Amino acid sequence: MGSGRVVGDVLVNSPKVDGISFTGSVGVGRQIAVSCVSRQAKVQLEMGGKNPQIILDDADLKQAVELSVQSAFYSTGQRCTASSRLIVTAGIHDQFVAAMAERMKSIKVGHALKSGTDIGPVVSQAQLDQDMKYIDIGQSEGARLVSGGGLVTCDTEGYYLAPTLFADSEAEMRISREEIFGPVANVVRVADYEAALAMANDTEFGLSAGIATTSLKYANHFKRHSQAGMVMVNLPTPALIITCRSVAARAPPTVRASKVAMRKSSTPW
Repeated sequence: MGSGRVVGDVLVNSPKVDGISFTGSVGVGRQIAVSCVSRQAKVQLEMGGKNPQIILDDADLKQAVELSVQSAFYSTGQRCTASSRLIVTAGIHDQFVAAMAERMKSIKVGHALKSGTDIGPVVSQAQLDQDMKYIDIGQSEGARLVSGGGLVTCDTEGYYLAPTLFADSEAEMRISREEIFGPVANVVRVADYEAALAMANDTEFGLSAGIATTSLKYANHFKRHSQAGMVMVNLPTPALIITCRSVAARAPPTVRASKVAMRKSSTPW
């Protein structure tokens, strides 16, 4: 027994361990990859995400709003597959933002085990501080706060934060590029599908991605050209990560994990 750093170092470097599966930061994942490659051990890395959810003009609005709410805010946004970048084409943008704001009014924040609760508390004071820091950053960068942004008082003690949505965001804003790991999402307007795809792939991460559309053409194209390990069509991003076959994340170019999507992998561990 011991700290993650101590025990992890022993596991990663032990000749008795044939493979390593890691979920955590890019920096630590990079070190693990180097160690495993040096001794030819199998390795899979899941190093965070800034996952995109595209909503096209032809999407079913109600369905798009529901899957976006679930993808962005359920599990309090504290899962690597959470879709915190909502990339919306111009024709449906205003309707989508208004519908999201209305839907978010009914999200119940409370004790995670209490019946009727939709999202529970943030995991710690440190994480709450980080979430609030990014909310401040979003506002200082010029994004428009549509909903949430403050604490919620509940019957039980906890770090309760209202699900938070920004609009009028830009792709280069920190809230569009950095993983927050909380119930905070932002909407970015784009002209069309091509711009949405380019923006979705413009990230150092590559864990999951989704698209809301009624077009088979765009759905199929997105599945083939999204640079993510898991691609969802008209569904929320999953809360469980299946990583038994291939790496479903990518790190910065210096040490980049495999981009091979799990749906295309046929090589068993």
